[in-house]
Amino acid sequence: MKITTTIHSLVKKPGKRILDYLFADVYFGKHIDTVPNRSIVFFPYRENTLSCGITGIVSFKNKKPPDDRAGLSVLNGMIDKVEGCLFGSCKQADLRLKDHYLGGGEHVDALLRAVRSLKRDDVFFTYFIDANIQKELSDFARRFSKIVDSESKYLAEHMGRLDSEDVDILTRRIETLKDISWCLASEVIGNIKKIENLLGSDRGIKGMAVVNIFKQINSVLNSIDRLEVRGRDSAGISMMFILDGEDYDRFKQTLEEMNLIERFKERSAQDVLVNSGININETLDENGRRRVALAVTYKVAAEVGRLGDNIHYMRGQIKNDSILQTLATFPHQYHTISGHTRWASVGAISEPNCHPVDNKISGGRAQQSGIIHVCLNGDIDNYLDLKKEYEKNGSFIHQNITTDTKIIPLQVGKYIQQGFEVAEAFRLAVNDFEGSHAISMHTDLSPGKLFLAQKGSGQAIFVGISDDHFVPSSEVYGLVEETPYFVKMDGEKEIQGKNGITHGQIFILDQDSAGGIDGITAMYYDRTPVDLKDKDIKHTEITSRDIDRQGFPHYFLKEISEAPISVEKTLQNRWKIKDGGSNPYEITLDETIFPKKVQKALLNKKIRRIFFVGQGTAGVAALACSDIMNYYMDDPSFYISALKASELSGFKLSDKEKTTTMADALVIAISQSGTTTDTNRAVEMVKERGAYTLAIVNRRDSDITFKVDGVMYTSSGRDIEMSVASTKAFYSQVVAGALLGLKIAGLKGRRRHDFISAEITQLLQLPDHMRTVLSMHNKIGNSAKKLATAKTYWAAVGSGPNKAAADEIRIKLSELCYKTISSDYVEDKKHIDLSSEPLIIVCAAGTRGTVIGDIIKDTAIFQAHKATPVIIADQGENRFDPYAEDVFHVPLVSEHFAPILNTLAGHIWGYYAAVA
Repeated sequence: MKITTTIHSLVKKPGKRILDYLFADVYFGKHIDTVPNRSIVFFPYRENTLSCGITGIVSFKNKKPPDDRAGLSVLNGMIDKVEGCLFGSCKQADLRLKDHYLGGGEHVDALLRAVRSLKRDDVFFTYFIDANIQKELSDFARRFSKIVDSESKYLAEHMGRLDSEDVDILTRRIETLKDISWCLASEVIGNIKKIENLLGSDRGIKGMAVVNIFKQINSVLNSIDRLEVRGRDSAGISMMFILDGEDYDRFKQTLEEMNLIERFKERSAQDVLVNSGININETLDENGRRRVALAVTYKVAAEVGRLGDNIHYMRGQIKNDSILQTLATFPHQYHTISGHTRWASVGAISEPNCHPVDNKISGGRAQQSGIIHVCLNGDIDNYLDLKKEYEKNGSFIHQNITTDTKIIPLQVGKYIQQGFEVAEAFRLAVNDFEGSHAISMHTDLSPGKLFLAQKGSGQAIFVGISDDHFVPSSEVYGLVEETPYFVKMDGEKEIQGKNGITHGQIFILDQDSAGGIDGITAMYYDRTPVDLKDKDIKHTEITSRDIDRQGFPHYFLKEISEAPISVEKTLQNRWKIKDGGSNPYEITLDETIFPKKVQKALLNKKIRRIFFVGQGTAGVAALACSDIMNYYMDDPSFYISALKASELSGFKLSDKEKTTTMADALVIAISQSGTTTDTNRAVEMVKERGAYTLAIVNRRDSDITFKVDGVMYTSSGRDIEMSVASTKAFYSQVVAGALLGLKIAGLKGRRRHDFISAEITQLLQLPDHMRTVLSMHNKIGNSAKKLATAKTYWAAVGSGPNKAAADEIRIKLSELCYKTISSDYVEDKKHIDLSSEPLIIVCAAGTRGTVIGDIIKDTAIFQAHKATPVIIADQGENRFDPYAEDVFHVPLVSEHFAPILNTLAGHIWGYYAAVA
């Protein structure tokens, strides 16, 4: 193992160096900016780039004619047809649901397309200026919501007696209606209100061109807001306008008349690009006419704050910026926008280090290479070497700028000064950079274009393709409001290039194009063309509805609150009511989930081992699923186990000759995203060795779904978790594992119908039990706020099935509170590290009667050693009271389902601990 250390600000006089080392403070895992001078840091913490977000927008000037769009009267007629084909009407008329429900699948899809067409630039202005039309659209949204509510209620009440295919039809079409209603209410009406606010008091006199500019600004701000989910220390947005020389002169004259010219000059003379900075560059176009570029930039940097603060601040800046508001009213030849949000990776959290950064050098002088604005995700690993080389010529980076991103525009500018045209200068520059990275650049020297580069596996860039514009984004979340269609850059792919193996891709998005893939110039880093085809355009079912924070202060709290619904959706259409008998419920898993070849292998005893695998939280869910299936099977001769996917692939299957046979094994892989590298690799390896495979995964059509024999989607298959710390996926994964366990136990004859029916009854009751736990959030939160800052050392403990709950709580507390936390069996804890007087969360709910007494005794021991026990116990279990600091009583459930309620209480505690 390589040990990394950082010596922070030690004096360098040779005679004192040894003494400095001996008397220096020593830290482990700390960021060097958070420790005193003269310190030694082992394993220095360096904030990762997971949360970086690049976004932007480039509209088409020569766009293709749009498809026919529906007018309001047509929309009204389409909604009438939906209302005339509700479930009750279809059943009464004995109509086939597949063909007629809500007007039919094609009708519902056409309605979604028609509503989305209202966002097009060429029609949006009509609705923007007409309050009556806005009211009519709002009425449409309410009609859809009413249909969704009534049909969802009917589905919930009758699901157990409906055919599985019918349930799937109802579910999918109701979800589409939800998307339609959301699009109208949020993406059309909601954005009208946001754009009106950006335009300020003069919005009533703005023309279509001005409204479209602010529509694009609003789109980028919305995108940044969604990309900010995993870090909010900084954000920035750059708007570049290219004006004819005469229009620029008129613009300056207007500023004179408004008494804004001095402020304009001040903002244009900044040494460093900070908030409200303006870059100006005057050139000649290809016909020798004057052309002036203005880039207006807004930035914000704050180490402490809430999600949404950054974008709220920048919206206020834009709304109150009279110079920008005036500039937007003048004709422009080109207009592009680039935005960014990130956790700091290299450099302090400060406005100068916020992206975008420009190509100015020390003293406020610009390179002789126009205006270049750049955003970066990832790291330029050889930044210091490149900086040293650059400064050899006497040009220096301003001392306030310490981000590695700064070298990018300077390196591009260097090649432009050497005579290379912009695209080639950009290509040469990105080839100089070591490390995994994603880069976005726009410059007045190539107006109307956005340059993108991506290399390695640590970052991504998706290029959204809408009817009006390109929307590049580092996550699909950043583009789905504008379009469900995108092309993904593949900077990891290696090919045989012109001079050997090459990788890294460059995309150039051009405003002077008709859009689509024809508007993208794509190449590898060595200039080998990337041949984009229509098949490269992907489609996502995710919408902004799936990722909206819905007023919660943090995504983590939102997703905890959604856990019961996520479990309900996971159970949906996986059980049915049998006619007659006292045991009404049975498990129904279709061929896509539980293929016949897997069923036959189980019945014929070809499968004698079952492995649940996953990583992180999914790995803990695998442990819980294994415990449940062992209980259901109740067969010591049938091997059931849980392993980390990396342990299975790295140690159990490590032979290169593939002699380890897995032909008698069923491997059930668990993943939230379906893209976890270790999990997917383990699946590939076991399949090569003959194993049967299933997956429990949230995301439809993700990588793992194409590698396995059957897939069980959790929730709806699009229940996105935006928080880094997974929560609702865990509960749904455990429930999905229980469904599979019941199905297999019934298939193998290990459990009778009465047992299976009783278990389904418990599963159906779980969401309400979870809501009961959520209703305790004030009590749990008060405990966390009181204790989180009072105790240095924390632990989570549980025994039997609740060891999985302890493991999952440990992960979340560590992720949320940045603490090293242990997870132990209850009985082990009394033998280790009690001298640290830790805070101990005890997962005791659901523990069987023969064990609970021992856990109470162990809790008494914890207290006697000055530990602080916090107990999660069954309702009515009061024997912990004398020994516990706090006790949370949760509904009584079976031992194998208890980890869900224990974990939920622990997640709530962890959230409030992090807030505290």
